[in-house]
Amino acid sequence: MALIPYDDRDGWIWWDGEFLPWRDARLHVLSHGLHYASAVFEGERAYSGNIFKLREHTERLIASARILGFEIPYTAEQIDAACQEAVARNGFTDAYVRPIAWRGSEEMGVAARLNKTHLAIATWEWGAYFGVEQRMAGVRLGMAKWRRPAPDTAPTASKASGLYMIGTMSKHAATDEGFDDALMLDYKGDVAEATGANIFFNMGGELHTPKPVCFLDGITRRTVMGLARKRQVKVVERTIRADELKDASEVFLAGTAAEVTPVREIAGIAYTPGDLTRMLMTDYEALVRLSPEQVAKSGA
Repeated sequence: MALIPYDDRDGWIWWDGEFLPWRDARLHVLSHGLHYASAVFEGERAYSGNIFKLREHTERLIASARILGFEIPYTAEQIDAACQEAVARNGFTDAYVRPIAWRGSEEMGVAARLNKTHLAIATWEWGAYFGVEQRMAGVRLGMAKWRRPAPDTAPTASKASGLYMIGTMSKHAATDEGFDDALMLDYKGDVAEATGANIFFNMGGELHTPKPVCFLDGITRRTVMGLARKRQVKVVERTIRADELKDASEVFLAGTAAEVTPVREIAGIAYTPGDLTRMLMTDYEALVRLSPEQVAKSGA
């Protein structure tokens, strides 16, 4: 299948309060966000025309920018409306939505107090992150050599663009070795997450997941935990040592892009997607198709 570059497509992108033709949404090469990673973003999915947990994503976007020291010049209500209008204007019902905020090109240097903050929102049709057949069979994870940094060395509570550099490097290394993705450890050598999704383990019928000390407490992560509790499954957030990987019977990833994706291997340790994974996949797929009001009432 031919690759369709993301800068050469039809459609509309919301940019600083107005819609631009897709190919006209360009920024200057001397933008601060490009050189110094002063940018934050969100990944959202629209299902049946509704963006799942939109307000939670918007609030995290605003909070991420504040952690990096800049203010997005739009209210949460304005950002929500722009995201919804971007999906509608491009004629989508099921789509991926990418808001991104960054510092502009007024100053070039580490300091950027005078730089204007920009916000853009793009949306496109995007199916299963790992592909439908691959996702159902379960993905294979290698072990990343890069680790998630300590929270006193990087703004780990922010969905900051710069924090994804080691994720890209780790995923490239994993795919070069024949894996689909990589498991990243934290700065202490304990289990953290995959390169762009949180991770869960079935251990003795309980759902175990690492505490988000140095990585994002994902919106899908919290949703899955809520669904598990509604099913009377005990959820345990704790430090998970790397040598405990062999103790799990099931493993799955959870994230906006990945949704709920079974894992069949981590660096030679095999797992079989089972009833718990299938149940949570089914429950999540049903939840995202509800209206925003029904999602709120669900408590998940």
